[in-house]
Amino acid sequence: MLSDPDGAQLNLGAVQGEPVLINLWATWCAPCIAEMPLLDELAVDYDGRLRVLAISQDFKGGEAVTPFFAERDFAALEPWLDPEGRVMEGAEANVLPTTILYDASGREVWRVVGDYDWSDAAARGLVDEGLEAP
Repeated sequence: MLSDPDGAQLNLGAVQGEPVLINLWATWCAPCIAEMPLLDELAVDYDGRLRVLAISQDFKGGEAVTPFFAERDFAALEPWLDPEGRVMEGAEANVLPTTILYDASGREVWRVVGDYDWSDAAARGLVDEGLEAP
């Protein structure tokens, strides 16, 4: 179960029925920070077709994430907190950032380990292919 900085809860199992891109990141991770604006643009461009969840792995949770988001003008990126690293552990990820696309059935389509240029045409092609995957 995830929570946002305001305390709202999200069960990742409940988002089945729509494609979801989760990004595992932390405020202390320089490559994570570099790709956040690009993920925000992606979330804007794919609004209604793809939900983008930025899942913080910061041990301090909202104490770290709230000021981070307040300092930036993200239009669509959803900040979620996972200070105990349960999502990262469940996804068998051990590098930040890690980004995983799940289809509407909750199956993993692909993952990117490390930072990535989400504004690149190849990245958009990867997302488009993932959204079309059966």
